[in-house]
Amino acid sequence: MNITWAILMLALGGVGVQQEHHQTEVAAVLQSASGIALQADQGFRGLGGASPAPSGSASAPAASPSASALPESPAPSGSPLPDASAPAASPGAAGAAVHTDPQPDAPKVKGIYVTAYSAGGSRMTTLLDLLDKTELNSMVIDIKDDAGYITYKTENPELQQMGNPQKFIGNINELMARLEKHNVYPIARIVVFKDTVLAKKHPELSFVKSDGSVWSNGGGDSFVNPYNEKVWKYNVEIAKEAVKLGFKEIQFDYVRFPEGFEKRADSLKYTKSDKSRTEVVSDFVQYAKKELTPLGARVSVDIFGYAASVPAAEGIGQDFVKISKNVDVISPMVYPSHYSTGWFNVKDPDKNPYATIKGSMVDTHKKLDPLGSYKPLIRPWIQDFTASWLGSGHYIKYGKQQVQDQIRALKEQNVDEFLLWNANNRYTAGVQY
Repeated sequence: MNITWAILMLALGGVGVQQEHHQTEVAAVLQSASGIALQADQGFRGLGGASPAPSGSASAPAASPSASALPESPAPSGSPLPDASAPAASPGAAGAAVHTDPQPDAPKVKGIYVTAYSAGGSRMTTLLDLLDKTELNSMVIDIKDDAGYITYKTENPELQQMGNPQKFIGNINELMARLEKHNVYPIARIVVFKDTVLAKKHPELSFVKSDGSVWSNGGGDSFVNPYNEKVWKYNVEIAKEAVKLGFKEIQFDYVRFPEGFEKRADSLKYTKSDKSRTEVVSDFVQYAKKELTPLGARVSVDIFGYAASVPAAEGIGQDFVKISKNVDVISPMVYPSHYSTGWFNVKDPDKNPYATIKGSMVDTHKKLDPLGSYKPLIRPWIQDFTASWLGSGHYIKYGKQQVQDQIRALKEQNVDEFLLWNANNRYTAGVQY
């Protein structure tokens, strides 16, 4: 099945999402990479939030494979922010640029996603017990969530003014002490440009329609403008505070323009420059790394698993290689349920997690190996949920065997780290990690 057919199938049937982590971003990146118009990301949330009810055709595919893309050469960024064409690095003995890991003593991360609600509630006891009794050793915790809420009560007046801090995590310092007591490697998740809170509070930082209202997608989510450096600095300031609180790594998510942006770029009002969207997004990533590395924090970015196999998504501004060469860790989302018939010669990828993960890692290495010393640590998001929305005959119930099959495929491709995704933070028991 080629990319055009997959996109048409998506447009006609829709893709139901139960464990929603960027399900419709798949459609967005394929649309942007191929230039085919497609209504995507309508009504679905990203990494955070509870499981919505299935929607659309039960048998509609998630996406279809495409030829590999050639990376673009990034252009320099405007002063005073950095140039993404020059990877963030430290000078070597002879003055040559050499990538240095800000967390050289970090463990091999085997982690889980934790919502702010779980982190601040009774479920945290269960999750910590899971880590205590297994080889899992890390948590990715929402510090700025999909709506744009800072998830704890910050004392920083700038962050209070820009955002709308909540008390989802009642006592952030107590949480950090608890994580340290249990030897948990803490990663702060920050949703960057998908930010309804900031967009509504400061429309000048967002995309505005001709009637003066803030643009939102079919799900009611608004984005802020990646061209606006004030938005960059706001998110990096949140990241800096997270590091000061004790987080060892910052994981940026939704590092992109809105889905299908190329179709509305000329009709919306927003600040922009003559730089391409991929340049702007990559420049933000390098700016963030430049600011956070001196604090001893790793920088990681979530990105489509598909991005290793498709051309750069100009519409939403994501280029796998440009982003990867300016981070310490790249986390492609390679859930088998997000691939459709034809990927890696597998009829139903969700039913063959081993082959799907193996194929995705082969493509990822091919895409990133040319970066040489700038190749980031690959730490994929893998599936610990059942994709029942795919319809009878196209999915299987995920349990111990399916999770272990994914981990086995990663290890065989020399990928020793991973993150488990389950929107409700209910992870499979008895897995050998």
